[in-house]
Amino acid sequence: MAYVINDGCISCGSCAAQCPVSAISQGDSQFVIDANTCIDCGSCAAQCPVAAITQG
Repeated sequence: MAYVINDGCISCGSCAAQCPVSAISQGDSQFVIDANTCIDCGSCAAQCPVAAITQG
């Protein structure tokens, strides 16, 4: 199951920089994860300073 970014996202971009498959991009109001590209590695969740990323 792909990871998702919740409303706690502060748009710092640290998750996108950590993603090995570039599944994370800037959305309209926060970063978003492309579920079709995400490989469920968890690197983004470990990097998030506000714990806004969880398994969907």
